[in-house]
Amino acid sequence: MYCKSYNDFFGTLANATNQAIIQALQDGEKSVMQLVLKTELEQSKISHALKRLADCRFVNVQQVGKQRFYELNKETILPILELADKHAQKMCPTCNKN
Repeated sequence: MYCKSYNDFFGTLANATNQAIIQALQDGEKSVMQLVLKTELEQSKISHALKRLADCRFVNVQQVGKQRFYELNKETILPILELADKHAQKMCPTCNKN
C-alpha cells in the first residue's frame, strides 16, 4: 500500500498512535519493545501502526536477527517534521501558548 492522496498522507501524520511513534523515533532508531516502553502503548497497537508507517515509507525498517528496528525516513519525513516545527513556532499562535 502506498499513500495515494493528501488525505492518506496527512491522515497518517494525524493519527495519535502514529504521532507517538514518530515522536519516539525522533531521537533515533528503536525496536518495537523500545517503542512500547517509550510510548506506553500496547505492542499490538504499535505493530499495527508501524505497518502503515512502513507501507507509506514514513519509517525505514532494518531486520537484525529476529528483531526489527525502525527509524524515521531521513530523506523526506525528517525534513517535513522540521519544517512543520519551524512553521508552528513562527506562525501558529496557538502552538506558542505556554
